[in-house]
Amino acid sequence: MSQAQAAAADVGAGLETVSTARSHGGVQGVYRHASAATGTTMTFSVFVPEHAPGERLPVIWYLSGLTCTHANVTDKGEFRAACARRRVIFVAPDTSPRGQDVPDDDAWDFGQGAGFYVDATQAPWSANYRMWRYVTEELPALVAASFPIDMARQGITGHSMGGHGALTIALTYPDRFRSVSAFAPIVAPTQVPWGRALHRYLGDDPAAKRRHDAVALIEDGARVAELLVDQGDADIFLSEQLRPELLQRACADAGIALDLRMQPGYDHSYLFVSTFMADHIAWHAARLG
Repeated sequence: MSQAQAAAADVGAGLETVSTARSHGGVQGVYRHASAATGTTMTFSVFVPEHAPGERLPVIWYLSGLTCTHANVTDKGEFRAACARRRVIFVAPDTSPRGQDVPDDDAWDFGQGAGFYVDATQAPWSANYRMWRYVTEELPALVAASFPIDMARQGITGHSMGGHGALTIALTYPDRFRSVSAFAPIVAPTQVPWGRALHRYLGDDPAAKRRHDAVALIEDGARVAELLVDQGDADIFLSEQLRPELLQRACADAGIALDLRMQPGYDHSYLFVSTFMADHIAWHAARLG
């Protein structure tokens, strides 16, 4: 039996293997399951480097951005060689619930593909859009039971909306994540136009929205030791939607070590993400051990 076939056979109960393939000595798999959190079928990908029987490896969670699925980073992120070299598992969930019966919106930056990693409290979104619970509770429990992960060594990263999710989750659970980084994150959604999604999902409660805003969380006392953020200076969303200077100011005031790397000439695409992905994998791996 090949390692890919073994990976397909070994996944836990409740997981359906969509595909597995050998890559850089390890196995890239795509899986789906019925989610209690979202009330839908959810799909995610996992890359497991080659490892000894019984060995458990650190994990990096990767959260994708607006309009994306698990497939964007899986196909274009160029993470496998670095993860194999550093011996780190890489998990990439979807960005929202999906399906014919799941509420959607005509706007490209809201609804399906744009869950913003929150648990919606407003109808009709609250029926399915429970991505916070999904990525912080349900999926980690499922993955930990099905793959050789050392859950004491977790890092988290993401791109754009996923960078927002990575920052807010790490700031909320600093004891869970040893490392956090982001690519072109939305750092202060309550201060930018994309933040209207928080209003539609969470309503008028300002405290609820501040809990999903990295800058606000830091202002309100949340702390991590350090952050790595890469941002392209040719990103069309830089000045209106991303505003990394707000995170820079908040981290300076809070004493958080922020390595904000403005990358000249880079845009918002996966050409940007893939260029610096190996740097992020190495940065996380150094902190995960």
